[in-house]
Amino acid sequence: MELAIDTATEIASIALSSEGKVEAEMSWPSGQNHTVELIPNLLHLLRQAKIEPGGETGGVWRDKIQAIIVSKGPGSFNGLRVGVSTAKGLAFALDIPLVGIGTLEVEAFPYAETGLPVCPLQEAGRGEIATALYQIQNGEWQKIVAEHITTVEGLCPDIVSRTLFCGRFSPHTAKQIAENLGERAVILPGTLRRAGFLAELGWKRLERGDIDQPATLQPLYLRRPAITTPRTDRRWRPGKGNSSCR
Repeated sequence: MELAIDTATEIASIALSSEGKVEAEMSWPSGQNHTVELIPNLLHLLRQAKIEPGGETGGVWRDKIQAIIVSKGPGSFNGLRVGVSTAKGLAFALDIPLVGIGTLEVEAFPYAETGLPVCPLQEAGRGEIATALYQIQNGEWQKIVAEHITTVEGLCPDIVSRTLFCGRFSPHTAKQIAENLGERAVILPGTLRRAGFLAELGWKRLERGDIDQPATLQPLYLRRPAITTPRTDRRWRPGKGNSSCR
Protein backbone atom coordinates (compact mmCIF):
# COMPACT_ATOMS: atom_id res chain seq x y z
CA MET A 1 0.00 0.00 0.00
CA GLU A 2 0.94 3.66 -0.41
CA LEU A 3 0.40 6.42 2.14
CA ALA A 4 -0.46 9.87 0.71
CA ILE A 5 -0.15 13.03 2.83
CA ASP A 6 -1.43 16.48 1.82
CA THR A 7 -1.12 19.32 4.34
CA ALA A 8 -0.35 22.09 1.86
CA THR A 9 -3.35 24.24 2.74
CA GLU A 10 -5.97 24.65 5.46
CA ILE A 11 -7.80 21.52 4.25
CA ALA A 12 -5.64 18.52 5.14
CA SER A 13 -6.11 15.13 3.50
CA ILE A 14 -4.53 11.68 3.85
CA ALA A 15 -5.15 8.44 2.00
CA LEU A 16 -4.11 4.82 1.82
CA SER A 17 -4.01 3.34 -1.66
CA SER A 18 -3.10 0.10 -3.36
CA GLU A 19 -1.29 0.72 -6.67
CA GLY A 20 -2.90 4.15 -6.79
CA LYS A 21 -6.43 2.94 -6.03
CA VAL A 22 -7.83 4.47 -2.83
CA GLU A 23 -8.51 2.05 0.02
CA ALA A 24 -9.19 4.65 2.74
CA GLU A 25 -9.22 8.44 2.79
CA MET A 26 -9.74 11.24 5.28
CA SER A 27 -9.99 15.03 4.84
CA TRP A 28 -10.59 17.69 7.47
CA PRO A 29 -10.33 21.48 7.98
CA SER A 30 -7.02 21.82 9.78
CA GLY A 31 -6.50 25.58 9.55
CA GLN A 32 -3.02 26.14 11.01
CA ASN A 33 -3.15 23.07 13.27
CA HIS A 34 -1.31 20.59 11.05
CA THR A 35 1.42 20.10 13.66
CA VAL A 36 -0.95 18.71 16.30
CA GLU A 37 -3.54 17.07 14.03
CA LEU A 38 -1.61 15.21 11.33
CA ILE A 39 -0.11 12.35 13.35
CA PRO A 40 -3.27 11.53 15.38
CA ASN A 41 -5.38 11.46 12.21
CA LEU A 42 -2.72 9.45 10.41
CA LEU A 43 -2.71 6.85 13.19
CA HIS A 44 -6.52 6.77 13.13
CA LEU A 45 -6.59 6.12 9.37
CA LEU A 46 -3.98 3.37 9.67
CA ARG A 47 -5.85 1.69 12.50
CA GLN A 48 -9.07 1.80 10.50
CA ALA A 49 -7.16 -0.13 7.85
CA LYS A 50 -5.94 -2.62 10.53
CA ILE A 51 -2.37 -1.34 10.29
CA GLU A 52 -0.73 -0.96 13.70
CA PRO A 53 2.82 0.21 14.48
CA GLY A 54 5.05 -2.51 15.82
CA GLY A 55 8.60 -2.43 17.14
CA GLU A 56 11.15 0.34 17.05
CA THR A 57 11.83 0.07 13.33
CA GLY A 58 8.29 0.10 12.00
CA GLY A 59 7.20 -3.53 12.26
CA VAL A 60 3.79 -3.94 10.69
CA TRP A 61 4.04 -0.50 9.05
CA ARG A 62 6.97 -1.67 6.95
CA ASP A 63 5.11 -4.82 5.96
CA LYS A 64 2.03 -2.87 4.82
CA ILE A 65 3.27 0.55 3.63
CA GLN A 66 5.50 0.34 0.56
CA ALA A 67 5.76 4.04 -0.36
CA ILE A 68 5.06 7.57 0.91
CA ILE A 69 3.55 10.22 -1.37
CA VAL A 70 3.41 13.84 -0.24
CA SER A 71 2.08 17.11 -1.60
CA LYS A 72 5.16 19.33 -1.77
CA GLY A 73 3.61 22.73 -2.49
CA PRO A 74 3.06 25.52 -3.14
CA GLY A 75 1.02 26.11 -0.01
CA SER A 76 1.25 27.39 3.53
CA PHE A 77 4.72 27.42 5.06
CA ASN A 78 3.63 25.64 8.24
CA GLY A 79 1.48 23.08 6.46
CA LEU A 80 4.19 22.14 3.96
CA ARG A 81 6.84 21.94 6.65
CA VAL A 82 4.74 19.52 8.70
CA GLY A 83 3.66 17.33 5.79
CA VAL A 84 7.00 17.10 4.00
CA SER A 85 8.95 16.56 7.25
CA THR A 86 6.60 13.77 8.32
CA ALA A 87 6.76 12.10 4.91
CA LYS A 88 10.55 12.29 4.81
CA GLY A 89 10.85 10.92 8.34
CA LEU A 90 8.57 7.96 7.59
CA ALA A 91 10.29 7.16 4.30
CA PHE A 92 13.70 7.27 5.96
CA ALA A 93 12.67 5.24 9.03
CA LEU A 94 10.85 2.56 7.01
CA ASP A 95 13.41 2.61 4.15
CA ILE A 96 10.70 2.91 1.50
CA PRO A 97 10.34 5.11 -1.62
CA LEU A 98 9.26 8.75 -1.34
CA VAL A 99 7.52 10.81 -4.02
CA GLY A 100 6.74 14.53 -3.86
CA ILE A 101 3.91 15.85 -6.07
CA GLY A 102 3.09 19.51 -6.72
CA THR A 103 -0.04 20.76 -4.97
CA LEU A 104 -1.32 22.51 -8.10
CA GLU A 105 -1.02 19.30 -10.10
CA VAL A 106 -3.19 17.54 -7.51
CA GLU A 107 -5.76 20.33 -7.92
CA ALA A 108 -5.76 19.94 -11.70
CA PHE A 109 -5.64 16.16 -12.10
CA PRO A 110 -9.35 15.39 -11.44
CA TYR A 111 -10.20 17.31 -14.62
CA ALA A 112 -7.61 15.70 -16.89
CA GLU A 113 -10.20 13.75 -18.88
CA THR A 114 -12.02 16.90 -19.99
CA GLY A 115 -9.27 17.31 -22.57
CA LEU A 116 -9.12 21.03 -21.81
CA PRO A 117 -6.04 22.83 -20.52
CA VAL A 118 -6.46 22.88 -16.74
CA CYS A 119 -5.25 25.94 -14.83
CA PRO A 120 -5.26 25.42 -11.03
CA LEU A 121 -5.19 28.55 -8.88
CA GLN A 122 -4.18 29.18 -5.29
CA GLU A 123 -4.48 32.55 -3.57
CA ALA A 124 -0.97 33.74 -2.68
CA GLY A 125 -1.77 37.02 -0.90
CA ARG A 126 -0.80 40.55 -1.92
CA GLY A 127 -3.24 40.31 -4.83
CA GLU A 128 -1.24 37.47 -6.37
CA ILE A 129 -2.00 33.87 -7.30
CA ALA A 130 0.04 30.68 -7.62
CA THR A 131 -0.76 28.84 -10.82
CA ALA A 132 0.43 26.38 -13.47
CA LEU A 133 -1.05 24.71 -16.55
CA TYR A 134 -1.65 21.01 -17.26
CA GLN A 135 -3.24 19.06 -20.10
CA ILE A 136 -3.36 15.62 -21.65
CA GLN A 137 -1.28 15.75 -24.82
CA ASN A 138 -0.47 12.73 -26.99
CA GLY A 139 -2.28 10.58 -24.46
CA GLU A 140 -0.07 11.71 -21.55
CA TRP A 141 -0.84 14.02 -18.63
CA GLN A 142 1.71 16.81 -18.91
CA LYS A 143 2.79 20.01 -17.20
CA ILE A 144 2.55 22.71 -19.87
CA VAL A 145 3.53 25.69 -17.70
CA ALA A 146 5.48 25.29 -14.45
CA GLU A 147 4.29 26.58 -11.08
CA HIS A 148 4.78 30.32 -10.66
CA ILE A 149 3.43 33.43 -8.94
CA THR A 150 1.50 35.98 -11.00
CA THR A 151 -1.67 38.08 -10.98
CA VAL A 152 -4.95 37.60 -12.79
CA GLU A 153 -3.98 40.51 -15.05
CA GLY A 154 -0.67 38.81 -15.81
CA LEU A 155 -2.21 35.41 -16.39
CA CYS A 156 -5.16 36.16 -18.65
CA PRO A 157 -3.25 37.38 -21.76
CA ASP A 158 -1.59 33.95 -21.94
CA ILE A 159 -4.92 32.10 -22.08
CA VAL A 160 -5.66 31.75 -25.79
CA SER A 161 -8.08 28.80 -25.80
CA ARG A 162 -10.94 27.52 -23.68
CA THR A 163 -9.41 26.64 -20.31
CA LEU A 164 -10.72 25.12 -17.09
CA PHE A 165 -9.87 27.00 -13.88
CA CYS A 166 -10.01 25.09 -10.60
CA GLY A 167 -8.79 25.33 -7.02
CA ARG A 168 -9.74 27.30 -3.93
CA PHE A 169 -9.87 30.99 -4.84
CA SER A 170 -12.02 33.96 -3.98
CA PRO A 171 -15.20 35.07 -5.78
CA HIS A 172 -13.32 38.27 -6.65
CA THR A 173 -10.64 36.27 -8.47
CA ALA A 174 -13.29 34.25 -10.28
CA LYS A 175 -15.04 37.46 -11.36
CA GLN A 176 -11.79 38.93 -12.66
CA ILE A 177 -11.10 35.82 -14.75
CA ALA A 178 -14.63 35.79 -16.16
CA GLU A 179 -14.48 39.48 -17.07
CA ASN A 180 -11.10 39.10 -18.78
CA LEU A 181 -11.68 35.83 -20.62
CA GLY A 182 -15.42 35.50 -21.15
CA GLU A 183 -16.32 32.17 -22.82
CA ARG A 184 -12.70 31.04 -22.82
CA ALA A 185 -12.95 30.45 -19.05
CA VAL A 186 -14.63 27.42 -17.46
CA ILE A 187 -14.50 28.30 -13.75
CA LEU A 188 -14.85 25.73 -10.95
CA PRO A 189 -13.99 27.61 -7.73
CA GLY A 190 -14.03 26.00 -4.30
CA THR A 191 -13.09 22.52 -5.49
CA LEU A 192 -11.77 20.17 -2.78
CA ARG A 193 -8.29 18.75 -3.27
CA ARG A 194 -8.19 15.09 -2.14
CA ALA A 195 -5.29 12.87 -1.15
CA GLY A 196 -6.79 10.14 -3.32
CA PHE A 197 -5.75 12.04 -6.44
CA LEU A 198 -2.33 12.63 -4.88
CA ALA A 199 -2.02 8.87 -4.42
CA GLU A 200 -2.92 8.20 -8.05
CA LEU A 201 -0.36 10.70 -9.35
CA GLY A 202 2.28 9.33 -6.99
CA TRP A 203 1.68 5.77 -8.17
CA LYS A 204 2.25 6.82 -11.79
CA ARG A 205 5.71 8.06 -10.80
CA LEU A 206 6.45 5.00 -8.70
CA GLU A 207 5.66 2.80 -11.71
CA ARG A 208 8.29 4.70 -13.69
CA GLY A 209 10.83 4.41 -10.90
CA ASP A 210 10.82 8.19 -10.57
CA ILE A 211 11.31 8.76 -6.84
CA ASP A 212 12.70 11.47 -4.57
CA GLN A 213 15.33 11.20 -1.86
CA PRO A 214 14.38 12.05 1.74
CA ALA A 215 17.63 13.99 2.14
CA THR A 216 17.01 16.27 -0.83
CA LEU A 217 13.22 16.65 -1.23
CA GLN A 218 12.24 20.21 -0.29
CA PRO A 219 8.88 22.01 -0.15
CA LEU A 220 8.01 24.15 -3.17
CA TYR A 221 7.23 27.52 -1.61
CA LEU A 222 7.51 29.82 -4.70
CA ARG A 223 7.86 32.69 -2.24
CA ARG A 224 10.17 32.77 0.78
CA PRO A 225 8.75 33.54 4.23
CA ALA A 226 8.95 37.24 5.04
CA ILE A 227 11.24 36.48 7.98
CA THR A 228 13.93 35.29 5.56
CA THR A 229 13.89 38.44 3.42
CA PRO A 230 17.33 40.07 3.71
CA ARG A 231 17.33 43.36 5.55
CA THR A 232 18.79 46.49 4.00
CA ASP A 233 22.57 46.32 3.99
CA ARG A 234 23.55 48.58 6.87
CA ARG A 235 27.30 48.06 6.74
CA TRP A 236 29.46 51.19 7.01
CA ARG A 237 30.64 52.78 3.78
CA PRO A 238 33.06 55.69 3.59
CA GLY A 239 31.37 59.02 3.11
CA LYS A 240 27.88 57.69 3.79
CA GLY A 241 27.60 58.86 7.37
CA ASN A 242 26.59 55.41 8.59
CA SER A 243 27.41 53.87 11.92
CA SER A 244 30.47 51.67 11.74
CA CYS A 245 28.56 48.85 13.45
CA ARG A 246 27.59 45.87 11.36
